[in-house]
Amino acid sequence: MRVGVPTEIKRHEYRVGLTPTAVREYRVSGHEVIVQKGAGGGIGADDAEYVRAGARIVDTADEIFATADMVVKVKEPQPSEWIKLREEQILFTYLHLAPDPEQTKGLLNSGCTAVAYETVADENGGLPLLAPMSEVAGRLSIEAAATAMKRCNGGRGLLLGGVPGVKPARVTILGGGIVGTHAARMAVGLGAEVTILDRSIPRLRQLDELFSGRARTLFSTAESLESEVLDSDVVIGAVLVPGASAPRLVTREMLKAMRRGAVLVDVAIDQGGCFETSRATSHDEPTYEVDGIVHYCVANMPGAVPLTSSYALNNATLPVGLALAAGGIEAILGNRLLRSGLNIHKGRLTCSPVAESLNLPFLPPEQALAA
Repeated sequence: MRVGVPTEIKRHEYRVGLTPTAVREYRVSGHEVIVQKGAGGGIGADDAEYVRAGARIVDTADEIFATADMVVKVKEPQPSEWIKLREEQILFTYLHLAPDPEQTKGLLNSGCTAVAYETVADENGGLPLLAPMSEVAGRLSIEAAATAMKRCNGGRGLLLGGVPGVKPARVTILGGGIVGTHAARMAVGLGAEVTILDRSIPRLRQLDELFSGRARTLFSTAESLESEVLDSDVVIGAVLVPGASAPRLVTREMLKAMRRGAVLVDVAIDQGGCFETSRATSHDEPTYEVDGIVHYCVANMPGAVPLTSSYALNNATLPVGLALAAGGIEAILGNRLLRSGLNIHKGRLTCSPVAESLNLPFLPPEQALAA
């Protein structure tokens, strides 16, 4: 199969779909790899390094989309990209379709087969291709909160960990999954006072054992969530409903009762955000204020550390990508892992949570592929 890697064009996105290391693995497996000139620049990998790994360098993204059987990216295709996709072509990338009806329409119209990293689920219900970026985003969320908390950036002027004789900041984390766990690790490490809310008792038990009292765990109800949010200096939104739009847990009304200069970091913004007042931002203008509360809602947080992120992502996606390249569309039909990642096939929406979020017709992957 011919595998193509275009340069990412989303603003401030420096990651790359395949690292040189991954390219070599595709070549060892017998696949041809074409890489757009400069695609690895964000991770310090020049074209010569890709050539040494066995790739062929092409000048434009048009050449990638026109000739590749499978296109491997990091972020969702932008409008100028989805119009280049075509039937019988496989797109393998993050999509986050639930809050994005325009992209969904564009992909449906293209006729392509789109497999989304974020919905590939293992036998235990885990999301192995989303996990590495959740780890990165969770850790970055605390760095972002610490920066936004500075008075010069609109925050309360608190040091997260405080100093002897002065209280540390109170950090509330909504969701005890991978993002929430890694955010808590960072916040606890800096000396903040940390509370994690979740609705899974077994998960709360795991977190309680993991942190050994260094972070509080609390069952999430409307009352407990509101109480903690109003008493917090930082709130990290780390909720996830696989494939679907994130639930809006913090309302505009709550903001009015929060501490002025408190910080909200919405890691769920790729799925629409879990704060009512969230709107996607970029790395050059990461924050904005609503009712005196600082919002950080960057939609591609891991893009700020592309070297770490690209290699972590490729470590996870490589086995799945190789299976997809080896068998093409037929591989999806015979592989439960790949079927769970199938979002769109030849104009049909094959991911139930996305269909429900966008109120669009749904066709099970098995039926779409068989047809």
